[in-house]
Amino acid sequence: MAEIALSRLAEERKAWRRNAIFGFYARPMKNADGTSNLQKWECGIPGKKGTPWEGGLYRLEMTFPNDYPARPPRCQFMDNLFHPNVYPSGTVCLSLLNMDADWRPSLTIRDILLGIQDLLNNPNIASPARTEPYELYRKNPQEYINQVKRQAQRMRPKVE
Repeated sequence: MAEIALSRLAEERKAWRRNAIFGFYARPMKNADGTSNLQKWECGIPGKKGTPWEGGLYRLEMTFPNDYPARPPRCQFMDNLFHPNVYPSGTVCLSLLNMDADWRPSLTIRDILLGIQDLLNNPNIASPARTEPYELYRKNPQEYINQVKRQAQRMRPKVE
């Protein structure tokens, strides 16, 4: 079954190279021997313009199971992210990534990244993964926005 996953991921890598989304990045991580690991990707999701998330670049690791695309990847932010639908571990809680909800094998890395970008500014409060941001979002929306803006400042890409 892993051969199907690797073949699909190789195709997705080619498609991403041809048609990457401005401001995003997605690339396989390297194994210890320097070869590409198609089942583990490092991604970057920019905050949407006009939202409190703007200016931040949110690093994410996608780990693909051996039976991808029958099962979705696990998506985990690499930095501590203050968001109602992100577990303290960084794992994203999104119906798109749930076998029992909206996952479909036709979804691509591109679709997943755009879905997560949309989730940043449009949390699903019906399915919170973390209490503190959920409570702040509900009880004090302006303070939630202020906290997200401070986070976006910390997550600005480093200029070299």
